[in-house]
Amino acid sequence: MPEDPCRDPILDSINEGVFTVDAGWRITAFNRAAERITGVGRQDAIGRQCCEVFRASICEHACALKRTIETGKPVVNATAEIYTASRQRIPIRISAALLKDENGQVIGGVETFQDLSNIEQLRKELESRYTFEDIVGRSAVMRQLFGTLPDIAESSSTVLLEGASGTGKELFARALHNLSPRKRRRFIAVNCAALPDTLLESELFGYKAGAFTDARRDKAGRFELASGGTIFLDEIGDISPAMQVRLLRVLQERTIEPLGSVEAVKVDVRVVAATNRDLTELVRQKKFREDLYYRIRVIHLRIPQLRERREDIPLLIDHLIAKFNRLQGKEIAGVSEQVMACLMKHDYPGNVRELENVIEQAFVLCRGGWIELNHLPPELRPAADQAGTGGPMTIRAMEEVLIQEALERHGGNQTKAARELGINPSTLYRKLRSATASRGSGPDER
Repeated sequence: MPEDPCRDPILDSINEGVFTVDAGWRITAFNRAAERITGVGRQDAIGRQCCEVFRASICEHACALKRTIETGKPVVNATAEIYTASRQRIPIRISAALLKDENGQVIGGVETFQDLSNIEQLRKELESRYTFEDIVGRSAVMRQLFGTLPDIAESSSTVLLEGASGTGKELFARALHNLSPRKRRRFIAVNCAALPDTLLESELFGYKAGAFTDARRDKAGRFELASGGTIFLDEIGDISPAMQVRLLRVLQERTIEPLGSVEAVKVDVRVVAATNRDLTELVRQKKFREDLYYRIRVIHLRIPQLRERREDIPLLIDHLIAKFNRLQGKEIAGVSEQVMACLMKHDYPGNVRELENVIEQAFVLCRGGWIELNHLPPELRPAADQAGTGGPMTIRAMEEVLIQEALERHGGNQTKAARELGINPSTLYRKLRSATASRGSGPDER
């Protein structure tokens, strides 16, 4: 077939789909990539209304071109889906801008769109590879935890989860339950620090009618409700000495005594306890019973803080952005490079919960397609006038931090550090040599 003389060779050389419309929304240009992505030929597209050809999920309520023409402002990196001529659904990223004549008058608009099918498939593969029962991580310490959870879940032994606030201890407890033979029965969570002793006792063990003034009928406790399943005792380090004695008896005899009852009730329940306190220190100070400590610490898992697994931060950010896009009906594509650098640099005293709060706040403030520095809390933004800050950490600097932390964890062993980072030892050596060279020669070098 002869070449179409009306084709624009520059537009056709672009890998992204491009089309233009006039003031009446009729398509005036349609490049080769647009043909390939939509499955609609150029001759069939030219002259038709763009909504008849470019059938996107945002056409009815949030058309990018319409928004651009109405506001005069370009749309950058909005996400949507289109249906091709063969009814195939394709995820895309859209940008739109005004078209003006030589006098500056608006004569239409131009829209570019990128096929995200391969990126979407890669994202799904990464999610399936680096998520485990809603826990996100690819660092060595998280992979090690992921590897042990199925074996631990198969048993009925009591588990103690130790970790700082916000590290996701309840997620691990739920993962143990969901992977266990008890998964068809209840998972009951109790925050032991949230209730005073008298209420905690009735919540855990239940009561009989008449046990106290307002006890008009029997009430089953959490242990009884969780029978056959799992009970999660969060913040167990905060319970009183008296409650420690009662809990010890439950773990020893696997029976409970509801308030006002003279008979013990047998319970078949798996206990998972958690704390953000140092129980060994509490035992040393005589604030936590040693016999109870060893009863709940049959299996011990330490949940790492977020600053100990910085390489998981980008994954967590992607996971949280997808979550809040679903919850808030937005289409935010991600965070800018400067934001990623700031979030990688922060130490997160509140751990994953703090990161989640930061992303949620950014979602509230963000009106575009990307989260920028001004959407972050003030304490996370780089202070240009603060001595020694030098702005946000660069990608190269982040890489150096991750390498240095891996080397410290392995006592300087480059082979083990490279294995943890998922790179070849020669690559690690080259990066270390490059980092040394970029900082300049040492004082003894000539």
